[in-house]
Amino acid sequence: MVGMAAVALFHSVYGLRPAVRQAAERLRAAGHQVVVPDLYGMPAVDTLDEGFALADAVGWETMLERARAALRELPGNAVLAGYSMGSGVAEALLSERSEAAGLLLIAGAGSGQVTVPAGSRVQLHLADPDDFFSPTDLEAWIKAMTAAGAVFEVFRYPGVGHLWTDSGLVDYDGLADDLAWQRCAEFLRLS
Repeated sequence: MVGMAAVALFHSVYGLRPAVRQAAERLRAAGHQVVVPDLYGMPAVDTLDEGFALADAVGWETMLERARAALRELPGNAVLAGYSMGSGVAEALLSERSEAAGLLLIAGAGSGQVTVPAGSRVQLHLADPDDFFSPTDLEAWIKAMTAAGAVFEVFRYPGVGHLWTDSGLVDYDGLADDLAWQRCAEFLRLS
């Protein structure tokens, strides 16, 4: 049905923070089916250093296994979405779910070194500038998406911090967050 999507939403390196849970509730209120796995299995943290320590302790393969387990609840055409580190998780899983309806990346993307089926719909939202995703990274990502035949959009948000969508962090910017949500809602409406 147009307007209703199944969505897997993966958290940032901070863990499953209230802002991510609120995003999931916002999507559910719009009629979408949403899973939001805790990739760490531990409480969220408040600093990047703590987040990186948690990610290292849990390990990438364990996070991917937890993400795969959550995807079992969704149809094969679910949209894969993520915040920052979670965007890398979404990209990594796309190669296993070629029928995914789309890839929604907020505050970052993986390396672009993933298998993206031709015609895949992708939307990328980034701070401008972004401390974790350089112009060179963005250029390489765009080249990779173009070469793969993806149908993609890139939205930049000038003057905001890396995770401008998390109201519990210093990066938060309410106007940019609202604009990103409008764009994400349209992307999901068409999924």
